[in-house]
Amino acid sequence: MYDPTVARLTYRALLGRRRALILFILPLLLLVIAGSVRAMVGADDQTAVNVLGGFALATMVPLIGVIAGTGAIGPEIDDGSVVYLLSKPIKRSTIITTKLTVAIAVTMVFSALPTLVAGLILNGNGQQIAVAYTVAALVASIAYAALFLLIGTVSRHAVVIGLVYALVWETLFGSLVPGARTLSVQQWSLSVAEKVAGEGLIGSDVGLPVATAFLAGVTVLATWYAGQKLRTLKLAGEE
Repeated sequence: MYDPTVARLTYRALLGRRRALILFILPLLLLVIAGSVRAMVGADDQTAVNVLGGFALATMVPLIGVIAGTGAIGPEIDDGSVVYLLSKPIKRSTIITTKLTVAIAVTMVFSALPTLVAGLILNGNGQQIAVAYTVAALVASIAYAALFLLIGTVSRHAVVIGLVYALVWETLFGSLVPGARTLSVQQWSLSVAEKVAGEGLIGSDVGLPVATAFLAGVTVLATWYAGQKLRTLKLAGEE
């Protein structure tokens, strides 16, 4: 359920001049921070965990997910150009899965790859920290892309809602409030990172089986519901 034409149009929309600039800013900032920290304190495992966990996974990944997930379909719904796609003989479920695939790919490239490079800069992948956070960024990218794609289909204020979720729930509550951590994509992905990194370096409030179930469940349910919402959109003259 993948359509090359839909994918090409989605990539073009996401990687247009203005949006691509935003996508590059956060990874560049992460690399600048990593280089500066390494120059000041040298290679240190705990420092690497603090930077990759505190900025890369808690802030950069969800924000890039917002840009890619909502941008994959939200603007087309807002300006009405989604009618062009809906008028074609393409299943609406195929449109959603194609756009999700593109959103996941963009989120992974702009979040997981910089996370790996930053980790290598910070401590040369000592204790598998760089790889652990890269894997966490990869799995988080899938869930975030699906979640924010759904938000893009149900609200004209998708970017605002996505930013509130990313900055308030994930970054603030997901890091500080114990009860909220269980329902945090960040904590689910940290559970995966915990299994990859050296013992005791990375911690999560959610066990790996539960985290895996939540990651898969959110991705599947968000994708399914986004498809359902797209089916309810009516073309002009359609009854």
